[in-house]
Amino acid sequence: MDTKQVKNLIIGTGPAGLAVAGRFRKKNISFEIFEQTDKIAWSWHNHYDRLLLHTVKELSHLPYLKFPEEYPRYVPKTMLAEYYEQYAKHFDINPQFNVEVQSIRKEDNHWTVITNKQNYHSENVIVATGVNRIPFSPVWKHQEYYKGEIIHSRNYKNSLPFKGKKVLIVGMGNTGAELALDLSEQDIDVTISVRSSLLIVPRDINGRPVQITARKLEKLPFGLGRWIGKQVRSIVIGDLSKYGISISRKDPINHLKQTGKTPVIDLGTVKQIKSGKIKVIGDISSFYENGVQLKDGTRFEANVVILATGYRAKVDQFIENTDGLLDRYGVPENVIGKGKHKGLFFVGFDNYKLGGILGTIVTDSETIVNEILQKHG
Repeated sequence: MDTKQVKNLIIGTGPAGLAVAGRFRKKNISFEIFEQTDKIAWSWHNHYDRLLLHTVKELSHLPYLKFPEEYPRYVPKTMLAEYYEQYAKHFDINPQFNVEVQSIRKEDNHWTVITNKQNYHSENVIVATGVNRIPFSPVWKHQEYYKGEIIHSRNYKNSLPFKGKKVLIVGMGNTGAELALDLSEQDIDVTISVRSSLLIVPRDINGRPVQITARKLEKLPFGLGRWIGKQVRSIVIGDLSKYGISISRKDPINHLKQTGKTPVIDLGTVKQIKSGKIKVIGDISSFYENGVQLKDGTRFEANVVILATGYRAKVDQFIENTDGLLDRYGVPENVIGKGKHKGLFFVGFDNYKLGGILGTIVTDSETIVNEILQKHG
């Protein structure tokens, strides 16, 4: 297989890869971009049907191109996928599809990128494969004896296949909470297994997005904004202990900055829990033929178990020698690779800032392009 010489190589055509490509075009910097699937923003085409962005549209678009005026404040996934395809057309971004990275390694002053179709030597490699690359599916004791169906939330589209079934969702992050809401609204018997205390914030209060309010409150002195936020959450969300949910005392902003874990943004799940339409049970210790056994010893029957257990970035599957590159969650620590990782860049991995991953993509893509411009300045 011949080796192609390129200056800048972008891996992935989700919003992260597109943001860098759009900035490269604007600055007249040459690049190649490839994607392992057959379409731009594949994940957004394939998410569950009801998904809307949880962040407001004015803070969620890519560089240099706002969402169309007629788009609603919280953009549905079909419109979002359409916007990403339009973005690629607008900036003349023409990816090679069905190209899978097999390895990336440093050789002399360049990076050698081996793929299933072509090998590359590149000065700069921008990894935009994202934090949600590989579905994470934990395995429990005696799971092999379970006679029901186990699926990962990635394979959930809508409530139709679950009519008349008893569904257990494992995990109440944003996906688990929304899938439970989706099922409960169709009168499907749904229960969530919750392992630890939760941070829950409403998406809107009196029609006003909490994301916008939080940004304003964060600017108040003496931690006053966070105190106000705490009071509001306690009124709007309330005490859920009698429903089986312990509310964390942590501050959502601190928690996000320390762990990269977003609070649960409530779209109506809490109301359904309070009304009894969604039930909550504790942590699972094992499976049996007809369901699960909880850590307190009780058994719970379920026809279907949906794992809303998240994803892993797993860049170490294709980047050779990741020593000093990743944090304790297996995610790249820095946008710009340092030392032996110089020339490697990472966008779409930073979950640690206010504004959601789409907000950080805009700023991180700018950081990357500026660094590459300086290097060649």
